[in-house]
Amino acid sequence: QVQLVESGGGLVQTGGSLRLSCAPSGRIFGITAMNWFCQAPGKQRELVAAINSDGYTNYADSVKGRFTISRDNAKNTVFLQMNSLRPADTAVYYCRTLYMVAGIEYMYWGQGTQVTVSS
Repeated sequence: QVQLVESGGGLVQTGGSLRLSCAPSGRIFGITAMNWFCQAPGKQRELVAAINSDGYTNYADSVKGRFTISRDNAKNTVFLQMNSLRPADTAVYYCRTLYMVAGIEYMYWGQGTQVTVSS
C-alpha cells in the first residue's frame, strides 16, 4: 500500500512563505492528477490547487497569484509553493494523487500537514 508523505508545514508570519511537498512511499503508475486541499477547523475540506498529467494547473480564487503547484514526474512528487501567506490560509493541507488502473480511477491521500499563519 503506497502512502503519501507530506512535509513543509509549520508556523509563519503574515506575508511569509512555505513550500509543501508530497512524495509517495512507492511508485505510482497511471497518475492523472495531483491536488492540494485544505481544511480549516469547523470547515469542509476544499480544493486549493490541481495539476494534471499535461501540466495544466487550476487554483482556488483565494490563492491565485500567491500559490503555485508543481510536480516532479520522475518522483511522482507534488509541491505547493505558498507565498504572501495570510491568517485565513491557516489550515491542515492534504495532498491527493489520482491514478487510473484498467479504466478505473483511484486515489491516495496524504496524512495532512498543519500550516499556521500568525497575524
